[in-house]
This record gives sequence, structure tokens and C-alpha cells, in this order.
Amino acid sequence: MRKNTAKVGILIVILAVPAFIFVFLKMFGHNYFKLPYLMPEVDATGQVVMKGVDTVFHQIPKFELVDQNGQKFSSEQTKGKIYVADFFFTRCGTTCPKLTTNLSRIQSLFANDPNILIVSHSVDPKHDSSAVLQKFAQKYDAKNGKWFFLTGDKKTIYDLAIKGYKLPAADASEYDKNIKSIDETFIHSEKLLLIDKEGYVRGIYDGTFAPDVERLIAEIKVLSEIYKSKN
Repeated sequence: MRKNTAKVGILIVILAVPAFIFVFLKMFGHNYFKLPYLMPEVDATGQVVMKGVDTVFHQIPKFELVDQNGQKFSSEQTKGKIYVADFFFTRCGTTCPKLTTNLSRIQSLFANDPNILIVSHSVDPKHDSSAVLQKFAQKYDAKNGKWFFLTGDKKTIYDLAIKGYKLPAADASEYDKNIKSIDETFIHSEKLLLIDKEGYVRGIYDGTFAPDVERLIAEIKVLSEIYKSKN
């Protein structure tokens, strides 16, 4: 009984820490907490690229895909927005349901903030047409203009995942024709990335792990406050 009580206590503390950070920031000012920039650029020799004394950080490159409504969606629509990015596919039966459920919760929490978006990229674009994505979006009550499910050219999406977001993406059936399970076919990350208004990566989180999702929620709020303090 004591062991169970201790476990519950530890879980409560883990989940409370991100909320405490945000409350502290709100109460004691904006200058006491900043989110780091992640993914420094490196040159051909593996050295971090510098501009004077400043580190050059990776930015998400320009891209153009198609959303669940059959409309063009480009990186221009993320400019000036904070967004959460992930990779998934609609037939996924392992990590994707939990990942997408957690994103649905994030959508609800920030439903009234037009500066925060969610962008989900399918790694199975041949199957995940706009019509398929639209049904999937409805299943998770995705709001138009808030949560975008993207499809398009497979190579474009995989290049964007690997070179743009620095996340793995692959179709294992291209290498092993014996693969039958759809969940073993498409390889993608369970990570959620927090991208700022200039396209820099400010946070990486396990989208299936509750404490990481709580940290993401807190850090979206922190990043929003950082921008407000600049105005």
C-alpha cells in the first residue's frame, strides 16, 4: 500500500512540474525563463556553424503539401505561428492513436489561440489522400484552420521529415518485400516538435509519454509569453 502511494505521489510531482514552471513565469516576470534553440547547424566536417560569436540554428525549410480539405498548405502558413509538428499515418495501430489523442487534447487547450497550430504529416501519402485524412480529422474533432493533416509527394514528405525536421521516416517495404504488417511497413518517429514563429525548433517531446506531453503544453505557454513580452 505504501509503495502504491509513493508511486502516485511521484507521478503527481512529475506532472505538476511543467505547470509550476509556467505559473512561476506568470507571477515573477518574463525574464527568468527562456526556451533554448535546438538543432545547431553543422558543416561538412561536423563542426557547429557560427556567425561571429553566435551559433547558427537549423530552421524548418520551405515546403508545400496538401491538407485534408484538398487545399494547398505551405510553410508560408506557419510563418508568424507557433506550431506542433508530428509524423503519422491513418492505418497505424501502434503509436499513432495515442499520439493523435494527445494532439487532440493540445488542440482543445489552445483552441482559442489563433497563433498556435498543429501540423501532422502522413508518411503513407499514397493511401492517405485528402479524403482519407478528412475522415481521420473528423474522428479526432480537428478544427479547420487549427489542425492540418498533410499529404502529397512521398519523397517530398520523407525529405522534409529527415532533412527538415531531423526525424526518421521510411517505407520498409521498399527494402524488404516480405513485410506484411502495415505497422512494420511505415517507420516514423513518435516525437512532437515545438516550432517557433521563425521556424526554429524549441522543443522535442515523446508524444506518447504523459510527462513529456505535459511539458510540451507548459512550454507552448512559455513560448507564447516570450513573444508577448517582445511586443
